[in-house]
Amino acid sequence: MASRDPSRGRRPDRSGRGPTRREYFWQIHSLWLVPMMCILGGALVAAITLSVDHAVGYDALPSSVLGTPTAVQTILSTAASSMLTLTTIVLTVLTLGVQLAMQQFSPRIVRALLGDRASQFSHGLFAATFLFCMIAVAQVDDTAEPGHQVPSVTVALGYVLLFASLIVLVGYVHHAGQSLRVAGLIDVVGDSLQSEIDRSFPAQGAVPAEDDVVPAAESGVVVMLDHRRLVEEARRSDVRLEMLAAVGDFVPRGAPLVRRTGEGPVDTRAVRRAVVLDNERSHVGDAAYGLRKLVDIAERSIASSPHQDPATAVQSIDRLHDAMRQLCVRPLSESLHRDAEGTVRLVTRELSWPGYVAVAFDELVDVGSSSPLVARRLLAALDDLLATAPPERRGALRERRDLLVDASDDKIIALAPDVQGLGSGPDLLA
Repeated sequence: MASRDPSRGRRPDRSGRGPTRREYFWQIHSLWLVPMMCILGGALVAAITLSVDHAVGYDALPSSVLGTPTAVQTILSTAASSMLTLTTIVLTVLTLGVQLAMQQFSPRIVRALLGDRASQFSHGLFAATFLFCMIAVAQVDDTAEPGHQVPSVTVALGYVLLFASLIVLVGYVHHAGQSLRVAGLIDVVGDSLQSEIDRSFPAQGAVPAEDDVVPAAESGVVVMLDHRRLVEEARRSDVRLEMLAAVGDFVPRGAPLVRRTGEGPVDTRAVRRAVVLDNERSHVGDAAYGLRKLVDIAERSIASSPHQDPATAVQSIDRLHDAMRQLCVRPLSESLHRDAEGTVRLVTRELSWPGYVAVAFDELVDVGSSSPLVARRLLAALDDLLATAPPERRGALRERRDLLVDASDDKIIALAPDVQGLGSGPDLLA
């Protein structure tokens, strides 16, 4: 006899279910559903507060708090007009931001941007406040008998909504600015993907990790290390901690973050708190990130279509030159960190001098050799750095200079050091 399928007859496991039709409909249409629900909620709340005013009397709050009937009319009228204008501007900015994101990144990112709940509730609050103020101002009658002129509860709630709208506006501007960054847009898609993976493919327990490794509790870029706290935690546990990721590295969730050498127990939560993860690199504690951005600007200016912009590339190289000139004579970060007794407690991954040279010049030497102006400016920077850097740091610079000269042969414009790219080289000055 064939054996019976043990799963037959049981209720299906909903822990790994896919989306329902209702969830799909809500996700697709939430752009207008959420604000519409907020507007209807504003109208309903206005009806309730007006009923309360009729029940308890219009003078529940004194005019010294709300203002005279004429002042209340002016405030509410101005507020309603301002909220309508604000809502229009916010939606216009949202549309422009979506268009820029479509052109710059992907036309398929629109749905993820429009599905942002924070934006939807912000738009809904602004529209609901506009409608509430319109309803409230219509109930203010400065010709009525004293005590029946201002619906005090309704007007007071209108003031509260206006104050809340101001706070939300500040938060919305910050949120929109963060969302339209490269990292913000990538996170919008990445977070949606991660949520769908967690829902459709639930984890069957934690990913096993080595006993001497502290895994990352969440994904992100290592933006800062609290060296003092890490050293103190290692000293307290009588162990040595080794960072397995450098500042600027992306760490997936559950990936090894810190390795422990020693038998003492380590407070995993304390170690994780000392390693700050974010969705984008920061200038704080990450000097290479500034070099990276200057290189990106210069590289995009060289490869821009349909016309190159070597002047912008030269300006970026000016600041690269300045930064590397200051850096080449200074001691770099140590990878060994000791406690007060001199015992090594923390080992971090730090960028070496050849690493900084590679970040600053490798891509520009490769791409910039196609532009005579950029090549001349790079040669001027490298020659000056070779003359400034101590002998032990000249090897990496000389290597890049040789590569630049080899790649820039047979150009119509002669390769010569020129801090303007073309205009102040020794072959042009009298």
